[in-house]
Amino acid sequence: IEREIPGAPHEVLLVLDATTGQNALQQAKQFQEVAGVTGIVLTKLDGTAKGGVVLGIRGETRIPVKWIG
Repeated sequence: IEREIPGAPHEVLLVLDATTGQNALQQAKQFQEVAGVTGIVLTKLDGTAKGGVVLGIRGETRIPVKWIG
């Protein structure tokens, strides 16, 4: 990608399903180490009572949550 678009990737977004609960936090930690994640996209937040995972991910990984859906 960098050959075609200088400076790419500009962002590395990790898309997580909010219904996975604390597993989403573990996934974020692991992907941050390997891929240099710059932001989180959290899906299915409206269909779960596990919305607190947003605070856990942000608090423990310092990765900003870019979008929720």
